[in-house]
Amino acid sequence: MTAVILIAGAVILLLVSWRFDRERTKESLRLAKAQFLGIAVQIGAILALVGLVLAIIPEGYIRSLLGGPSVALSTLFGAAIGTVTILPAFVAFPLAASLIERGAHVVSVAAFITTLTMVGFATLPIEIRYFGKRFALLRNGASFLAALLIALGMVTLL
Repeated sequence: MTAVILIAGAVILLLVSWRFDRERTKESLRLAKAQFLGIAVQIGAILALVGLVLAIIPEGYIRSLLGGPSVALSTLFGAAIGTVTILPAFVAFPLAASLIERGAHVVSVAAFITTLTMVGFATLPIEIRYFGKRFALLRNGASFLAALLIALGMVTLL
């Protein structure tokens, strides 16, 4: 329902803009189209890459790593993988569903998603440069611990 309201609002505002200045509205639509196509190509590439990786990695390997007999160990593996992975969240959620379908524990996938969005091992050098080493390490460490607590919360909820 929210999407319908947002789309309706955008269409109404577009019509208001069109009424006041058609040329600027046309230019804005051209720019929006170019940006959308650029993003769509990137999203398509990421989704194709994730699909390819899921096709290459045997289902048994995913099950043994993220769905093994030790939920705690699987959760640590999920958290570690999420820490070093760079994926947008909107791609990570369908990936998480695929992992669960292939035998991963919900808890390990929760740790994966949480560290993926909160911990930035790959971007740590940039973060250190802008915020300082101490802050960056403390933030990433606290985020990793928070991800494990969130996964623990999933254990209690499920």
